[in-house]
Amino acid sequence: MDRLSNTVRPYAWGSTTAIPELLGTEPTGEPQAEMWLGAHPGAPSRLDRGAGEQALSSVIDAGPETELGADTVRKFGPRLPFLLKLLAAGSPLSLQVHPNLAQAREGYADEERRGVPIDAAHRNYKDANHKPELICALTPFDGLCGFRAPDEAAELLARLEVDSLKPYVDLLHAHPEEAALREVLTAVLGADPVDMAATVTEAAAAANRLGGDYTPYVSIAHHYPGDPGVIAAMLLNYVQLQPGEALFLGAGVPHAYLNGLGVEIMANSDNVLRCGLTPKHVDVPELLRIVRFEATEPGILRPEASPSGEELYDTPIDEFRLSRYALAPGAAPRDLTAATPQILLCTDGSPQANGLGLAPGGSVFVPAGEKTELSGTGTVFRATVVA
Repeated sequence: MDRLSNTVRPYAWGSTTAIPELLGTEPTGEPQAEMWLGAHPGAPSRLDRGAGEQALSSVIDAGPETELGADTVRKFGPRLPFLLKLLAAGSPLSLQVHPNLAQAREGYADEERRGVPIDAAHRNYKDANHKPELICALTPFDGLCGFRAPDEAAELLARLEVDSLKPYVDLLHAHPEEAALREVLTAVLGADPVDMAATVTEAAAAANRLGGDYTPYVSIAHHYPGDPGVIAAMLLNYVQLQPGEALFLGAGVPHAYLNGLGVEIMANSDNVLRCGLTPKHVDVPELLRIVRFEATEPGILRPEASPSGEELYDTPIDEFRLSRYALAPGAAPRDLTAATPQILLCTDGSPQANGLGLAPGGSVFVPAGEKTELSGTGTVFRATVVA
């Protein structure tokens, strides 16, 4: 078992206080958006086995079956299949979708064939993997997830009484669900930028007057004035998670995180197609090919408890498996030994993993098959795979 040192990424949308408060450190005044735990090449965790600090990715490369287990390597290849994060949103993230596995492989191969540089700003596919993800709230957490029913979206837009939104309202009423959502999103993202900026400004002013259900969109418009993503956001379900609740985001589901601190886990990929709320590249034709145009309920997940004390967030994904342990004072130690690799992350209290003390934000990597016992008091998230 190895204690991990992890990198905090300073993305502009990050909270300046949430991660420092959890870690018990002084804020720097700069955004601290994500702390990465894993072997992603962009910011691998580091560990020290007596010969100096080295990247977890290098350790795994040197002995994948020893670190990951034979079953994990056979199923996913010689790399850690997931990336675990602490995510702290102080302002909205980009409105985005992720491809499924077939789409990712096709898109990556196409861009490789066309010679698009891997670091090009207009590149869509950084790798050939899909990126399903799960976010579990540590604080009240706001987000957008999946399309509203077209009639509900039409009503939300209509009550703003903005003339330039009326064609979208008519489209949402006039077509079958998939066609309605596709046509409106296509029209919003393809509109003249100057005209759309004026529409967004007028819609934001109306939302500010109305308040209530429109409050989240006032904040979004404040951070992204004139962005067509403000109107696109109104097509989506607004979700408020309470601590311990989670959302699973599958392929093709448009979503955005707005505010709050959470534990996020995802398949090890960087593939993102953006719909708005960003200064970054938006590839509308490719986005429209990936988006699933269907109204969905957000489907808030709550953990399923087992007699072992493990509380599992059940998802249809094998690349990651997230659960937590809430250790009460005086509780018996929990046996976490598994044939798969694990990362354990403490978010509260002072538990011990094999006697190694963990403070909030502290984490360890557990190689496959290593005897692992969790004791003490606090909350620990467990990330592993289904092999």
